[in-house]
Amino acid sequence: MYRFLLKPRWLALHLLVLLLIPAFVFLGRWQYGRYEDRSAASELASRNLAAAAVPLTALDRPGADPPAAARHREVTVAGRYDPSHELVVRRRVQNGRVGYYALTPLITAEGAAVLVNRGWVPMGATATAPPRIPPPAAGQVALTGRLRQAETPESTGIRPLSGLPAGQIMLIDTPAIGRAMPYPLFGGYVELVEQRPAAAAAPAPVPPPDVGGRGGLNLAYAVQWWVFIAIAIGGWFTLIRREARDLRAGEGADGGAGGGRPAGAGAPA
Repeated sequence: MYRFLLKPRWLALHLLVLLLIPAFVFLGRWQYGRYEDRSAASELASRNLAAAAVPLTALDRPGADPPAAARHREVTVAGRYDPSHELVVRRRVQNGRVGYYALTPLITAEGAAVLVNRGWVPMGATATAPPRIPPPAAGQVALTGRLRQAETPESTGIRPLSGLPAGQIMLIDTPAIGRAMPYPLFGGYVELVEQRPAAAAAPAPVPPPDVGGRGGLNLAYAVQWWVFIAIAIGGWFTLIRREARDLRAGEGADGGAGGGRPAGAGAPA
């Protein structure tokens, strides 16, 4: 009855199902892994944002990248801004608008500097025109900000561009930026949250990260791929049963058609 399963078209179907099942398993595991990564990152950011601020030197030092576990942790640092080495970071979106980040070195009493993202400013008249940036506060300041790791193309999806106007960059790549600075730079940078004394005018503050999304969509996708496994297997068995039923029905019809009185038989005497 089931010898039809060895026909070429059925062998092709078996092979397709056998290929789909591990593919769906892999895709489901991949999405579940993304769900776990995003959940862990969201939980870490939530804990760090809620934690009390610590001195910058407790988590970072010149020439070394801060640990990933310290991302978004609030730190405190004091020093003097160096506006002569200020940079603007291109293509940064805030509130649906494209603009720049104002990145200004803050020189500490020890002589090292930390890059401070003072906030966002809108684009100038053209894509290459320098934006209008409020100057940093003069004199000694003490600030609190969120510690961030140096940006890379892999972590941001942003690719560096050549031929940019002087003072404009694409990435907050502290090792690369530090090579052009006259003082050592801390490995990470700081997103400004609060400063004392406050500047008379300042860029728009960078909002804290959104920690609401914990990868729920990825979890839904993972479950979806695994449901597809059941659908593939269920569809496979359904097609087999339907084919077997049709064959049995055909054989029954053939038997019924030949089951009457032989042709030419005479009437009973």
